Amino acid sequence: MIAHIIVTPKPVVNDPQGVTVRQGLASLGFREVLDVRVGKYIELSLDISSEHEARERVEEMCRQLLANHVIEDFRFEVIRNGRR
Repeated sequence: MIAHIIVTPKPVVNDPQGVTVRQGLASLGFREVLDVRVGKYIELSLDISSEHEARERVEEMCRQLLANHVIEDFRFEVIRNGRR
């Protein structure tokens, strides 16, 4: 199984990297971009046969290490053999 995890700053958290990217896009002529939030993408290959167990384990990994619950939100999907 493969887990795709996206971690982003919570909406109330200042995101200076997002501001910099938005300003850079605006200077390149992409003025339609109103806001940018920069996060991280994590892909895990898992040796687990049960999708339910994989989801539980990935949730634990995110809560314990991969995301800082104080300032970040996370979401993920688990794919079995390249299929959702």
